[in-house]
Amino acid sequence: MVWLINGLFCKVLNLVPRHQQIVASILGEEHSRLLTILIGLSEIGMMIWVLSGIKSKWNAWTQMGIVAVMNTLEFILVPDLLLWGGFNAVFAGFFIVLVYYNEYKISDN
Repeated sequence: MVWLINGLFCKVLNLVPRHQQIVASILGEEHSRLLTILIGLSEIGMMIWVLSGIKSKWNAWTQMGIVAVMNTLEFILVPDLLLWGGFNAVFAGFFIVLVYYNEYKISDN
């Protein structure tokens, strides 16, 4: 659900403009709307991949890597635009642990 909400509602439908501000600050204003939509569609694709169960271990590592890299870049480049400031890293860490736990401790793959 995290990927769907962030991808569709926050980015594609632009219900949380802060996401486009982050993209504009990091990648430039000129194509920020298009890039935000493409990022949102990628997140929706991630949700579809999660639900498909295909190559779930690859999926888990991809999710963990994307979240770690994205949050590190945002923390360094645009900390003023983060909803919870430095605490975003804490929530990202919890999400990474949750994905790992779900794939390697709960899942019976």
